[in-house]
Amino acid sequence: MPLVKTWQLIAASAVAGLVLSAATVSVTGPWDSGQRKAERDRAASWSRMGGVDHGSGRLPEAAPSAPGVLSGLPAALQAEKQAGNPLGEQAGRQPGTGTGTGTGSGSDDALAEALRPLLADPALGTLRTASVIDTATGRVLYEAKPREPMTPASTVKIATATAVLAALGPEHRFRTTVTPGAAPGQIILVGGGDPSLTARKKPPAGSGGSLVALAADTAQALKAAGTDSVSLGYDDSLYSGPARHPIGLNPNVAPLSALTADEGRLNDSLSGPADRSEDPSGDTARAFAGLLADRGIKVTGAPAKARAAADAEPLATTLSTPLGGLVERMLTNSDNDIAEALARQSALASGQPGSFEGAGKAVAAKLASLGIDTTGSRFADGSGLDRSDKVSAGLLTALLAKAADPQRPELRPVLTGLPVAGFSGTLRGRNSGGSPAAGLVRAKTGTLSGVNSLAGTVVDPSGRLLAFAFLAANTPGPEGAEKALDKLAAAVAGTR
Repeated sequence: MPLVKTWQLIAASAVAGLVLSAATVSVTGPWDSGQRKAERDRAASWSRMGGVDHGSGRLPEAAPSAPGVLSGLPAALQAEKQAGNPLGEQAGRQPGTGTGTGTGSGSDDALAEALRPLLADPALGTLRTASVIDTATGRVLYEAKPREPMTPASTVKIATATAVLAALGPEHRFRTTVTPGAAPGQIILVGGGDPSLTARKKPPAGSGGSLVALAADTAQALKAAGTDSVSLGYDDSLYSGPARHPIGLNPNVAPLSALTADEGRLNDSLSGPADRSEDPSGDTARAFAGLLADRGIKVTGAPAKARAAADAEPLATTLSTPLGGLVERMLTNSDNDIAEALARQSALASGQPGSFEGAGKAVAAKLASLGIDTTGSRFADGSGLDRSDKVSAGLLTALLAKAADPQRPELRPVLTGLPVAGFSGTLRGRNSGGSPAAGLVRAKTGTLSGVNSLAGTVVDPSGRLLAFAFLAANTPGPEGAEKALDKLAAAVAGTR
């Protein structure tokens, strides 16, 4: 038996150390590009959020994109994917062709045997659908009615995120500006649809656009021009159609406006239900007027709606969080206000009106352009609050696989933003403790009365990155349905 040389022992130890480090990182919460998301957001907040446009016409440099989140995949599967084999054209049964069985391999048969009785849990109501696929090959590992259109609740945010990232890219930022008005001594606050805009004097890390910074820069520009008194108009015309969501005035979402600070919240909360302003544009303009007054600029009269000239040169600008960060925040916290804003931004980027109808058309078209089969789907809103939304389990796993595609790095925030079981966002208290899914499953939750869903990814014990989606209708109650969905996700995570 040949002797093992010292260099071989050193190399083996190094590899083992790297594997252990990677495993530790993968279970400690949401990471991206070597940073926790919160830390990266804080770093992003230190970049220029506002300021006078000095004529460069360029946005600030964005933080580096995530290099990829597929380290758990075997190298052979990665190479096969990069070689150009499209999703769903590998060996094995293809998406949409099965009836709830495995693919034939021992581990996949075991997965199917584990999932089948769990999907039959009465807590999941009268209609349950499922899809589990290998993201690298498109191979179906388990499915049940995978093309059945279902009300997805908040899992539709996966579609919203994919569409807007494909349309604009993760480094795009939305502008809120102040421009000269048509009347002498008038300035106009122009909304650009930034859902991260805040009027807080001490904004949270990574909050994005700042009315405080915008007011300071505007005051500086006005004083430099010898002006200390203005009238204030505000322009929220970027969006069109009904401002109120079809569910009506609701603590889960504010009236939709392209000029909204702090999501129209009437308290200091950053996420979750809260009382909302019925006039977010007007309240934002009035807050801005107060900030100008604090900086020595008198605002005469009450702020009034106005239209800014399309070619007006901004006096000052503040920029949103980069789009990738907004997508992550939307998915982690299931933020309905961000979701509706991003759906409208998809519409505007596609030449559609910034309305519910325009957003629905744009999201469907953008997903189809990515090669996603949207048959039977309807995107009535961006958040999933509307029960008219219809997507299938197979569509959701196809979107997650597309986001994992090494050729689509711009879609990676769809994965990095998913809540982590037992650790973050809407999964913080689910599949925690000793569950085999804790720290491993990343998934978007969905909950409406009688509707429960869960869709996400997990690296299974054999090292494959799997995408799964489970949708249930007519559920008798949310608690039992959530526990049943968590058992399904844990089975995907732990079945060998």
